[in-house]
Amino acid sequence: MKEYLSLSGEFKTEKIIEKSRFITVSKHIEGERQAKDFISSVAADNPYATHNCYAYVCDKQGNFIRFSDDGEPQGTAGMPMLEVLKSNNLREAAVVVTRYFGGIKLGAGGLVRAYSGCVAENLRLAPQVVYTPCVGLKCTVDYCAASAAQRYFANAECLRLSADYLGSATFGIAVKLSEKETFCAGLKNALNGKVKIEEEGESFYPFTIKK
Repeated sequence: MKEYLSLSGEFKTEKIIEKSRFITVSKHIEGERQAKDFISSVAADNPYATHNCYAYVCDKQGNFIRFSDDGEPQGTAGMPMLEVLKSNNLREAAVVVTRYFGGIKLGAGGLVRAYSGCVAENLRLAPQVVYTPCVGLKCTVDYCAASAAQRYFANAECLRLSADYLGSATFGIAVKLSEKETFCAGLKNALNGKVKIEEEGESFYPFTIKK
């Protein structure tokens, strides 16, 4: 299990190039079905657009890729967009560039620069995350220790997934595999050993990247 870079949610940017309006939308997707649904949604939001070009990498390894020029000259939109995704090392990510033609032809080179530039600008600004191999933990404490447990979680490198106060205080936590032993030892120390920790399987979870 290796960590990988992706996007957090959906992000939109716009710019005018030689009177054409370019709208770029990027999004984290998981699998081709989500990628296709995202592309269809953008197209539905722009029914009068001249083109809705797209590119996506929809697996964790970066092998499942697709792109489309959507009527632009071959090789001037989809592939340049995909190359920007790849150069940013993004996985499970899709991008759509919608163009409203403004009357001035850009030529093949101009189109490549426009589409790749729009994607590059969008990705520079879009929130990104690192999907990291984690272990899920169920941490159960008495009510009187709930506040102390939450203070520990707030200062630890973990993700709080759930909280249940039925009978006792139970918290669902995702911790990086590499930090599991340190996290558990620190939690037990903070609560004087009065905590029950159960592992609930391994998966990838997103950690925010600060730009």
